[in-house]
Amino acid sequence: MSANPELEAEQAYIDRAYEYLERTRAAARAVRHEVQTGPGGTFQARYERDVLIEQADQRLAQTDLGDQSLCFGRIDQVGGDRFYIGRIAVSDETSEPVIVDWRAPIAEPFYRATGREPMGLVRRRHFATSGRVLRGIDDEFFGEARDELQAGAVVGQGALISALEEARSGKLGDIVATIQGEQDEVIRAPLPGILVVQGGPGTGKTVVALHRAAYLLYTHRFPLEGQGVLVIGPNRLFLSYIEQVLPSLGEAGVEIAVLADLVPHIRASGVDAPEVARLKGELRICDLLHKAVRDRQRPLRETAIIPLGVERLRVTREDSMELITSARRRARTHNGGRRFLVEGFFRLLASKMREPLEWHVVRDRTKSLPETREALERMWPLLTPAELLNDLFGSAALTRLAGSKWFSDDELALLHRKRADDAETIVWSTNDVPLLDEALEVLGARPKHKDEDAIRTYGHIVVDEAQDLSPMELRVVDRRSLNGSMTIVGDIAQATSASGHTSWDSILRHLPQRREPHRAELLIGYRVPAPSMDLASRVLAIAAPGLRPPRSIREAGDPPIVQATTAERFGPDLCGAVRREVEAVGSGSVAVICPTGWVDRVEAALSAGGVDFGQAHRGRFDHQVTVAPITLVKGLELDACIVVDPQAVLDGEYRGAQTLYVGLTRATKRLSIIHEQALPSVLRAPD
Repeated sequence: MSANPELEAEQAYIDRAYEYLERTRAAARAVRHEVQTGPGGTFQARYERDVLIEQADQRLAQTDLGDQSLCFGRIDQVGGDRFYIGRIAVSDETSEPVIVDWRAPIAEPFYRATGREPMGLVRRRHFATSGRVLRGIDDEFFGEARDELQAGAVVGQGALISALEEARSGKLGDIVATIQGEQDEVIRAPLPGILVVQGGPGTGKTVVALHRAAYLLYTHRFPLEGQGVLVIGPNRLFLSYIEQVLPSLGEAGVEIAVLADLVPHIRASGVDAPEVARLKGELRICDLLHKAVRDRQRPLRETAIIPLGVERLRVTREDSMELITSARRRARTHNGGRRFLVEGFFRLLASKMREPLEWHVVRDRTKSLPETREALERMWPLLTPAELLNDLFGSAALTRLAGSKWFSDDELALLHRKRADDAETIVWSTNDVPLLDEALEVLGARPKHKDEDAIRTYGHIVVDEAQDLSPMELRVVDRRSLNGSMTIVGDIAQATSASGHTSWDSILRHLPQRREPHRAELLIGYRVPAPSMDLASRVLAIAAPGLRPPRSIREAGDPPIVQATTAERFGPDLCGAVRREVEAVGSGSVAVICPTGWVDRVEAALSAGGVDFGQAHRGRFDHQVTVAPITLVKGLELDACIVVDPQAVLDGEYRGAQTLYVGLTRATKRLSIIHEQALPSVLRAPD
């Protein structure tokens, strides 16, 4: 078989690019070694050394590609200029570009050029690579040559389909080599304001949002590097799933988090019952919390007697009411107002002495007395959010006092929880997180904990699965925004939480309104094969009537397998289905997606059948076969999925139709259904 000279020439170019990349890394290592082994010197010298080491480390991190390919294509412009497009920029010894960073303006036509709008190109070449090895070339021509090829909306179709057909590892990969035009428009959209991205299953909305974060950091390095970029995901399994994408794009400085990570000194896990979760997500809970904080600013029950020398200084209930009123006028936050109350208290004591003393002298002599501490704690205690909510929800009387104006007795009873002896040991529900954050806003930082209690803000925030965030959770996001710059991503049809939204307008009203929001919709499905999407679309008709399903570009694909079973045959049939899918996908990933209440039963059946499996609820996909409750799989993609008993999902899960739609759209290759109950009518083949 004769060699392909084009392939050989491109491989030689790629090899040369890797040589220049290694020279860059060697130079960074040399700087680091030279600076690190230098003499101590002055403070200024040590500071400069630390800066150089940090810069060298950043450069090494940015240029560490691991198994990722450096270069994935080339564009030839009218006039003869040629640019190779890659993951990061690489230059030769004269600083001439060898590889252009995919985010650079010159690279835009690689993703956006079409036959109608060639953007100055005569050819676009996609590389099929495996690490450093070039496996194949896919050319597209523009202008006079374009008529020789089949026109289409999908660019680099060979490279795209090849990427889609790769086995999933349980981690989300980047799409930097195969970004499509509609995706690139989202990625390169302007920074200011809010960008809303609606995208159905398989349209790549999550990975597009992550590429947008990398693009914005590249394009707006100043000020975003200093202000910070935050990516918020729905759960820790999701964070584990996406954690590799940004580092693979050379951006390791983006913070990824769940909402609970944004509130200091708390731990949160699990969700409340739907009626409780919905209640905690409503904005009227803010009124309750504000009143609860005010209720902790309490006058004395009786006159306090503070001994000082031979004198007994009396602070009456009326005195304490005046002190509280004065502190409230001066304070912006509760904890911030403590110092005004304390100062007023000691000034009052000084005014009551027969022989005048400066108030700070009185303070120094009496502040450690138990009578003083008791009086101050009664009138104005320093509080953490956990302490406030622990006391509030642990006492029916306090809850009624704070919330009877806005909530019924039955609603207030839903908020009750047993009071813990130590608030810092509580593991809160994820639905408590926005309440704790609201409490932090009202309480403010404690005087000696200002840094650790501070609310961090960011220059740009990316929110995935935004359709499930309650109004209270959206307040947490809003509070972290420095300037109102956000990318909000989701699918209204996949709103499965107790506070899920039915429109983007209902989400936007709880976010910054400094600019008119921009909207984009991803309509092409790249991940879900058409046969699977056709089946899921039947459920979409009842989950979100009127919403269009994505148009799958993968017309070919295995038809879904629907298998009936019985209670007696469930275990063997499930194990058989898992083995069938493992054989079909080779090294690919397989998920058994089941109703939440079926997890133990499914795991027991697989264990009895000798099937090795991982557990998604532990926050990772570390086995080829994984058991996943259907409430955790949103945003994930696996090679093969077995959805267990759809009727149990419809009956047992909150927003069952939307939840089933999510489960049916996770597979990139093969979808199976195994059902013990009758198959829902919406999934039955038409007569």
